[in-house]
Amino acid sequence: MKILVPDVPFDLDFPALLPDAGASFAPGGPDVVATYAMNDPIPEEHTDAEVLVTWSSPPKIVADAARRLPRLRWVQTLSAGPDVALGAGFGPDVVISSGQSLHDDTVTEHALALVLASVRRLDTSLAAQREHRWAKEIAFAQADPVTGREYTLDDARVTIWGFGSIALRLAPLLTALGAQVTGVASRAGERSGYPVVDAAGLDALLGETDLLISLLPAVPATQHILDDRLLRLLPPSARFVNVGRGATVDEAALVEALRSGRLAGAALDVMETEPLPADSPLWDAPNLILTPHVAGGRPRRAARFLADQLTTWRAAGDLRNVAPR
Repeated sequence: MKILVPDVPFDLDFPALLPDAGASFAPGGPDVVATYAMNDPIPEEHTDAEVLVTWSSPPKIVADAARRLPRLRWVQTLSAGPDVALGAGFGPDVVISSGQSLHDDTVTEHALALVLASVRRLDTSLAAQREHRWAKEIAFAQADPVTGREYTLDDARVTIWGFGSIALRLAPLLTALGAQVTGVASRAGERSGYPVVDAAGLDALLGETDLLISLLPAVPATQHILDDRLLRLLPPSARFVNVGRGATVDEAALVEALRSGRLAGAALDVMETEPLPADSPLWDAPNLILTPHVAGGRPRRAARFLADQLTTWRAAGDLRNVAPR
């Protein structure tokens, strides 16, 4: 069996972690592990691969692999979301699994950083710094009983849309800062002590939300799901943070909400088109913080995860994070 792995700037020495390191790690070996340049098409000599590991390859490169690797049986992406692989055109018999959990810690950290930067108005302070101006208006607004509560997470009503493994790490940190956290997921109920509503309860929840955090994946059902109608349900003092996928947001509607003052602020790590075009209205939207899709950084403990996945594959067991097709 031939396994293709990208030439990434982090450790992917997974064969050394397998119980039978140095031997065939799948029935019918011997096995071959070959590397490929993740920004280039798969070399012709490797189009006989049966397993493809991807990380941060452009969509056109993954789509090229879908066309040119006829023997492929399994695609393992190290990204938290499998959207690029799912949209590449792999045959229905090809298993696609994601790297969910490999980015939980870093995405959680970045989400919290964006939340605090927006709530504490660091963008305003940084803009004033560049102007050599002392932004005293921030202090006045915090001291005002009417607006003061908008500058703190203490007693803030936070909604996390997409209540999976990252949300379960982020929610306790927000709770520690005094926030009241509610999740939104496909099924209502309770997860790790947090109330969770489903789609039927979303509209009412947004009307009582001070801070909306999106961790949604990019799938057909979530395309532009945060649209003008839902943005209008949020209070004018609310803020929005997106560390999920950019395609889940109607960016034109978001810009209009910020320009009109119907939304107090937002912070985005992900955009629908990346890199963000120079003429995008997002660059100049008021009260908006942008970071260049850096929340995940790189997959953590990827070699161990991949070794476990390959061991499971060899034993014909149930792989983790298999994406519905």
